[in-house]
Amino acid sequence: MKILVAEPLGKEGLERLQAEHEVEVKTGLSPEELRAAVADVDALVVRSQVQADASVIAAGTRLKVIGRAGVGVDNIDVDAATRAGITVVNAPNGNTLAAAELTMALMLGVARHLAQADETTHRGEWQRSRLVGIELNGRTLGVVGFGRIGRAVATRAEAFGMKVVAHDPVLTSAQIEGMGAEPLTLDELLARADVITLHIPLLPSTRNLINAEALARMKPGSIILNVSRGGVIDEAALAQALHSGHIAGAGIDVFEREPPKESPLFAEPHALLTPHLGASTAEAQKRVSIEVADQILDALAGRPVPLAVNAPRKAG
Repeated sequence: MKILVAEPLGKEGLERLQAEHEVEVKTGLSPEELRAAVADVDALVVRSQVQADASVIAAGTRLKVIGRAGVGVDNIDVDAATRAGITVVNAPNGNTLAAAELTMALMLGVARHLAQADETTHRGEWQRSRLVGIELNGRTLGVVGFGRIGRAVATRAEAFGMKVVAHDPVLTSAQIEGMGAEPLTLDELLARADVITLHIPLLPSTRNLINAEALARMKPGSIILNVSRGGVIDEAALAQALHSGHIAGAGIDVFEREPPKESPLFAEPHALLTPHLGASTAEAQKRVSIEVADQILDALAGRPVPLAVNAPRKAG
């Protein structure tokens, strides 16, 4: 069978696929080129940039499986794939540690003004009095989305002496308590947390979840972090809240449009911005590539796919 790899994939996973099937690696395709390329393949592999939308799925008349080398599948039209009988798989475990560690790096970077400290010191300046930060110890971390990554962040935050509160509409209060956090409604969490970190998918219900009204409910001088998906924070509203000083700082790894040609956050010195590095460690890339490759191989062989995100069905 034939597999199209439309975005870079770790060599370990690529070698697994190549050992059993014909593999074409074609990155940087335009939407039109992608639709043409999927016409004669049995599997498609993407990461976060390529949009496997309904038009791509319609063009892929031989497609049996679409693999997302990462967690979120918002760049794949899962409903269209399900109707077309195409299995969608992701790699939900491989980048957990990398994303959690980047979250902590952003949290510390914002709390201690590391970007400004680095920039001014490189210029030969010595601005110790202007760069007084805050300690994480004794502060409250609010985790929105208490899945694998959210829980991994919570564990690390507790080691810094932080109290963890959490909100997750999928989990019960008892489940959250059983995982060591205090369950709160979103409004309660916004009002109580000193630092808020988001670990949620981009869905219609979560788009602009953190808007001007939500930011206004946050504690003055609080910090917000997003290592999940662009679009769950209203970037213009966040820029305004940073500019006014109501929000003291933000660590943002993901943007509504990627790569962002422009963003209101670019002008805000208290926004620490990174280019979607959540899964960008050598270890995570290896784990993710193997995890998604093994599931693609299972799907093509007709074996059970334990981490499939849908139950595909052909229209009658």
